[in-house]
Amino acid sequence: MKERLIAFLYSVIILMTGCIPSKTASKSDMVILPLGGEVKVTDGSIVYALPLTVLEFDIVAERTIEIPGPYSEFAEEMIGLADVIADENEYWSLRSVTLRTVEELDPSQYYVIEGTTLMQTNLLALRKSGLVLDINPERYASSVVSHNQGESDFQGPLFPDLGAQEYTSMKTDTAYKVVKADTAFIRIPYLVQKKKSLTLEEEAGEAARRLLELREGKHMILTGETNIFPQDGSAIDEINRLDREYSALFAGKSWTETKHYRIWFTPQLSMAGDKTTLFTFSETGGLTDAGTNSSDPVSIELIPSGKTRDLNLIVRPVVSEKEIAVADKLFYRVPDVVDIRVSAGNKTICTARKLIYQFGNTVALPSNFVIGK
Repeated sequence: MKERLIAFLYSVIILMTGCIPSKTASKSDMVILPLGGEVKVTDGSIVYALPLTVLEFDIVAERTIEIPGPYSEFAEEMIGLADVIADENEYWSLRSVTLRTVEELDPSQYYVIEGTTLMQTNLLALRKSGLVLDINPERYASSVVSHNQGESDFQGPLFPDLGAQEYTSMKTDTAYKVVKADTAFIRIPYLVQKKKSLTLEEEAGEAARRLLELREGKHMILTGETNIFPQDGSAIDEINRLDREYSALFAGKSWTETKHYRIWFTPQLSMAGDKTTLFTFSETGGLTDAGTNSSDPVSIELIPSGKTRDLNLIVRPVVSEKEIAVADKLFYRVPDVVDIRVSAGNKTICTARKLIYQFGNTVALPSNFVIGK
């Protein structure tokens, strides 16, 4: 009997010992800490980052240049043109602004995963969903943009042919030389030829005559009043080209150049609901950096929808230092839907509806909770 009692008590002690929780077993096999401070990356660790949304803007502007012709002051008098370019001008216009979102690594949200044993983590599933990002340099491989906008459409002189047959004329004058003959001096005349440059009005008159002759000749060809008929349209094309060149001597020339710009803008939560200057633009100077006083601001307005606030009912956000101290939570970021409006004054240039990560919540998931298979 005594031996049976001893055996029973021994069995109860063993069962009670097995029910006591082990201190080693309660310790997490995975440690996840924000990178920085005294936290260091050890061998066998995994480093990941939370995504950051950057707005990439493609801006197209047009630059119009006007150059007056050398004979602009004689345009109405000689060829009947009243509305011509009288001064050298430059105008800029904003043609379009388009945007797209680019996900980058948030430099303030790096995390280290350290495992003591065989790890089973949700990192792969979160990465496929875009909620966390790998440290991958290929993400920035396509962000190189050339700022070489090309040269002007016109290279060299704008008015190579001023329309005159000759730009100098020969002027004959009578000069005298004094010769001593016996006891008297006599004056002997002789002719002197000098080159004289044409005045601007004379050059304009020559160009006007040639222009009117070209127009008359084209009219005769097209109406059949001449005995010479071109075999193809090359003659008419050349007459039209000369007509444009000679007309530009009086009316002036203008051309338009298209300029492309690309800028990157990182939204901040503090910008929500307010207008922030994206860049400045003026009709005389084009696009300039934000902060230039001589140009009109082009502003961006960010209005979050607040859809990620309902996550408080499902996953508790990390809001306290006590929760941050828990080392077995996998941190990830859920984006929020944001309405974006780009405007210049009262004119809306571009609108979009995008997901922006930094406007959402940073939440924590238990590291041993597996998403899917």
